[in-house]
Parts: sequence; structure tokens; C-alpha cells
Amino acid sequence: MTTTTEWKKQFNIGVDSIDNAHRKLFSIVRKLIHLSEDENNGPWACAEGIKYFKSYAVKHFTDEETYMQSIGYQGYEMHKKLHDDMRCKTLPALEKDLLESDYSQESIHHFIGICLGWLTAHIMIEDRAITGKIPNRWKKDNSGKNVTALEDALADTIQKIFGLQTEIVSEHYNGEDFGNSMIVRLTYRSKEKKKIQIFLVLEESLILHTVNSMLNMQLKKMDKLATNAVKELSQQITDQIILRFHLFPQYQLESRHLITPEQFQMEFSAEYFDYSLLSNTGTGYFAFCMKLE
Repeated sequence: MTTTTEWKKQFNIGVDSIDNAHRKLFSIVRKLIHLSEDENNGPWACAEGIKYFKSYAVKHFTDEETYMQSIGYQGYEMHKKLHDDMRCKTLPALEKDLLESDYSQESIHHFIGICLGWLTAHIMIEDRAITGKIPNRWKKDNSGKNVTALEDALADTIQKIFGLQTEIVSEHYNGEDFGNSMIVRLTYRSKEKKKIQIFLVLEESLILHTVNSMLNMQLKKMDKLATNAVKELSQQITDQIILRFHLFPQYQLESRHLITPEQFQMEFSAEYFDYSLLSNTGTGYFAFCMKLE
């Protein structure tokens, strides 16, 4: 697993206690990577390392929340929701995956990749806003009934199309890397020129499982057939969501194409998505991101 975990000066937000905690978290991630790559280590070694990471991260969240309250930070409520999402949804879901797979290499890499990606983005975007290094860009929080309805619609659609049950890993997915994936961007536009952009990120293991089930064969790597199949499946998923939320026939598909991880990250760095969910299907991870314009 090739992952960059070195501490960078731009990660500093200017509060010693928070910066020191962030350095410690990166140090723990580095140790986890070494543990996962050493064949002499059994699952228990990674399990203990992951347990320590979780314990330290949760304590850090509490300390950071106390600091934000002490300075009267206006973005506290939304920032705490992001912590809660990681604390109460993402980490437990990743731990469940680890236990069910007996700490397989794939599940460990999911854990490290998602935690490292989350930590990096959270520091650079959310934590730097605490001290005014960048503006707080959260305009609204589409949680509650809206996101629950979207989760239900996605779960129902994935079950019908893929025949798989989903479990939400995060309600505030921020583009974290969870392995080799395909990313499809679909743009819908109304007659009034309003636009909806939807991004689907499908892990290759999920794609291959689905294509193999459809064809009753054993493809072991991505090819043109699998790529074309996932592009079509992605449109079927988004069409179902558009229908479910009564946006058809106002919105019609305008374009559908693949994008690179770098292009995807640029979308996240430019502005927040209105909805951004990460799910585990049991055979691979799946992200659904929606931007309303």
C-alpha cells in the first residue's frame, strides 16, 4: 500500500495542542501501514493499532470541541457534526468490516485509506477554518429527513440493481480514497437551465462482483466490458434517484463520463456537495455525491 503520511507544515493551524494531536494521529497511521505490510504480524497487531488510533482520535475530537467552544467558534455545531459522523458512523462501520473479514488486508487498507483521507481533508479544510486561515465554507447542512430519504432510496436502488444490502459508512464523505475505483459524473439539466451533478464512485471489487454475477463468469480485472457496464449501471442508479425525488421530467440527462481521482478531488476542494454518502455493500465500497446548482 503506497500512502503518504508525512507531516507537512501546512497542516499546522497555529494551536499547539491541536497540532501536536494531529502529528500523533499521522504517526499512528504510519505505524498501522508498517504493521499491515509486515507478514510476520498477525491480525491482533493491526487490531491493537487500530484500537489505539480510534481511542486517540475520539479523545482528540473532544479536546478540539472544547477548544472551539472556549473561543466561541461560530462553525462549532457543523464541525461537531463532522466529528460525530466519523465517531459514530465511519469508525464503527470500518471496525465491523475489519471484524467480519478477520482483519483482511483489504479491510485494513479500507480503514487506513479512509481515515488518512478524512484526517487530511478535515485538517486542511475544517480545522484551519477554526483559526481563520481559510473561511468556513459550510453554507448549510442537508442532514435529517432529507439525507435519510436519500439513504433509503439508495439502499433500495442498490438492492434492486446489485442485489446487495448497504450500510452507511459516512454521511459527510469527502472524497477519501477507499481503493481502486471508477468515478462517473452525470449531469442533469432542467429547461430553466438549473443543473444537478451526481458523482458515483464504485470500488473495482464491487464492479467485478456485479459484472460476474450478470454474466456468470469470472472477470479478474477491469476491462472495456466492465467499464461500459458500470457507466450504464451508474445512469440507472441516478435515474432511479431522480425519479424517486420527483425530479423527472423536469431534469434530463445532459452528459455522462468518467473522471479521474484528481478531477474528483478538485470538485471537493472547490466547494461542498449538498449530499455526499459513503456505503459498504459487503463486496466493495460505493459513494454517491450530489451537487445542486
